[in-house]
Amino acid sequence: MKKYFITGLLIWIPLAITIWVLKLVVDVLDQSLLLLPDRLHTENWLGFHLPGLGAILTLVIVLLTGIFATNFFGAQLVRLWHEVLNRIPVVNSIYSSVKQISDTLFSSSGQAFRKALLVQWPHQGMWTIGFLTGTPGGDVTRHIPQDCVSVYVPTTPNPTGGYFVIVPRKDVVELDMTVDEALKYIISMGVVPPVPPSGGV
Repeated sequence: MKKYFITGLLIWIPLAITIWVLKLVVDVLDQSLLLLPDRLHTENWLGFHLPGLGAILTLVIVLLTGIFATNFFGAQLVRLWHEVLNRIPVVNSIYSSVKQISDTLFSSSGQAFRKALLVQWPHQGMWTIGFLTGTPGGDVTRHIPQDCVSVYVPTTPNPTGGYFVIVPRKDVVELDMTVDEALKYIISMGVVPPVPPSGGV
């Protein structure tokens, strides 16, 4: 009986969590419907709320924004918008920081989270998986050894929280695994190891 119960859990738990995460994402994206006039809300012309309509609207807005921003006039307006926001006190510091992070993470030329590393954390003799985020800059470089790298060490099982550490390059080990494989390994708390490369042990 116990065997059958555990087998059932192994089937339903991943499915339930997947559905819960998708519902959470859809519910958040559905908030874009609040931008529409009340008469266009599905409750008023269908008689009930239609889940997912806001998610579709959000994706369409993002897509149209991307298309608009890639033409000449759109690029000029986006540049003007950036200049305006960069001149507003307080808003400038928040916007510029977030934009720099998003450009680094989502740009095709960005190098953030492109490599999985093995680092000793939180002290010598204990190893964990981290992600290369770049190299130190600014005044920091005057106070640390030469040839260091910036590493993000995620927490388990929630990798969205973690620690930013600066480590000598010689003290990190570059892993032969994709970022996705490393994230699965972290989220599963080591239960789901990555498949070794061909020829590996």
